[in-house]
Parts: sequence; structure tokens; C-alpha cells
Amino acid sequence: MLLQLRVTVPPDRTDAVRDLFTRCPGTAHLAVLPGASVEPPGDLLLADVARESADALVGALRELHVDRDGGIAIEAVDTAVSAVAERAEEAAPGDGSDAVVWEQVVRTTAADSSLSVSYLSFLTIATLLAGIAIVNDSAVLVIGAMVLGPEFAPLAGLAVALVHRRRGVARAAARALLAGFVLAIAVTALAALAARGLGWVDPGVLTTDRPQTGFITAPDHWSVVVAVLAGIAGVLSLTSAKSGALVGVFISVTTVPAAADMAVSLALGGGAEFWRAALQLGINLAGILLAAVVTLLLQRVLWRRVPQVLPRFEATPRTGLRT
Repeated sequence: MLLQLRVTVPPDRTDAVRDLFTRCPGTAHLAVLPGASVEPPGDLLLADVARESADALVGALRELHVDRDGGIAIEAVDTAVSAVAERAEEAAPGDGSDAVVWEQVVRTTAADSSLSVSYLSFLTIATLLAGIAIVNDSAVLVIGAMVLGPEFAPLAGLAVALVHRRRGVARAAARALLAGFVLAIAVTALAALAARGLGWVDPGVLTTDRPQTGFITAPDHWSVVVAVLAGIAGVLSLTSAKSGALVGVFISVTTVPAAADMAVSLALGGGAEFWRAALQLGINLAGILLAAVVTLLLQRVLWRRVPQVLPRFEATPRTGLRT
């Protein structure tokens, strides 16, 4: 598992950054292009490094203030046919599957947590689908709504922000969660009212036995267990770059279906049903968030115990740092 670091470096720190990469055992390929960067002006370094070395390298680059006076870009290398790359991955401390590039996680979740039109659209459509699933007692539509719902992104962003104390990211993620669910529930309730006016649905749907979707408003201790496990799996899939596992996380939790049940209950006058669905939604959101925060804290503690072989820096009058 290789990552490419594209680093824009002020000329007075090029030698220090080059030495940083050459002394890191996880560096596979390194190219230095003097004067290649136009804005900001400076040199350009391209380095393919083992994933397990990337976090320490980014931290060292930030100590050199490269992020302030230059720039650091991180990209995944899909395939590398290179014996040098294989030796670098073997020499790097830890394992690539377990490695966490914290700066990448923070910035990715922050971007995915923004309150955008696409996020609101997906969440609203997912809630509408779940509402139709409740009316028709369709487990297939419930699963489709779970997969479509984008609510895990701001939940993960909020957890990462709490662990790394990024107040701005935390506010953005919380705003996306609140505004997203309020809008989705309001639109779905209006759609249910319209369906009721057309005679497509009647209040009896809330009291009718629903073997496929009745679990949505039946929160119990298993709801807590599922939410916690989903939160752990979701965070692991984000930090270890195994995003395919996120589909399983979406299917396992009933956040969107619970929100849809709240909307349908509002439209059809089911007060007790509304509060049961609200409880289910609250349990899932709280369980996922708590599990995500604890998992991130444990990952940070465990990853810090992995030995990092990088040069140390001392102050100099010219750059403030030297190897």
C-alpha cells in the first residue's frame, strides 16, 4: 500500500525535506524538481511512500512548516510494480492495513461533512424511500434507503473533530446532521400528507402488523449493540482505507428508516409511533458517535506505539529547523 506525497517546498528547506525522505525507510521512490512550483514558488518533490510511514512524514513536514509556506498533497497509488516499493513496505514500521494517516482522515471527513445540496438530496430521497417502505412493509426498500443515506459522513466528521479538537469541523458536521434530518423529515411528512389526501394511505398503516418494518419502532438493547458495532466498523473502514465495509455499516443501522417513521407518524397522527421512532434514531446516532470517538482514541494511542524512524529536527537561525 503506497501513497504519493506531492510536496511544494520553499527553496531554503528543500535539502531538509529531501533528507527527510531519503532517511525514511518507507520511501520507495523520490523525485526532486527544482523550481517546478510556480504558486507558491519553490521546488517540487514527488515521493512514493509506504502507507504506514505517511503519517509520520506529514507530521515532520508540518514541523518544517511546509504546510504553511508550501503545500502537501496525498494521493493513493493503485498499483506499483517495483522491487524497491516492496522493500520499502517491508522496512516501514507497522502494517499498511492498520496505518492511519490522520491528516488525510481529518480533511476527508471534513469535506464529506459539509452541508451541500447533494448531501441534502441523498438524505431526503433515502428518507422518502424509507417512508414508502414503511407504508408497504417492504424490507427491500428499507435496505435501499439505508444504503443511499449519507448520514454516516457527518457522524464520522463529528467524531474525528471531537478527537482532534477541530471546532469548525464539529460545528459543520453537527449542522449537516441537524439540518439534513429536519429537512428530510419535513419533506417526507409533506409527501405522506399528500398521499393521505389522495387516498393512497390511511392512519391504519401505523397500527397494522408490519413484520418486515416493525423493528424500526422497537428500540431495545440490541439497537445499542448494533449502533456501537456499526460505529466501530465505520471508523475502521475510513481510517484503514477499506471503504467497501461502509456499505455494511449503512445497511446495519436504522437512522434513515427511523427518521422516515417519524415523518409518516407526523402526517398520520401517530404520536406514540413518532416517539418510538425518535428514540430509535437517538439511540443509533448516539451509539455510532460514541463508538466512533472511542475507536479513534484507541487507534491514536495504539498507532503512537508503533516505532517511527524519522530524523529529528533542531532549531537553526535560517529556517528555524534542521535535521
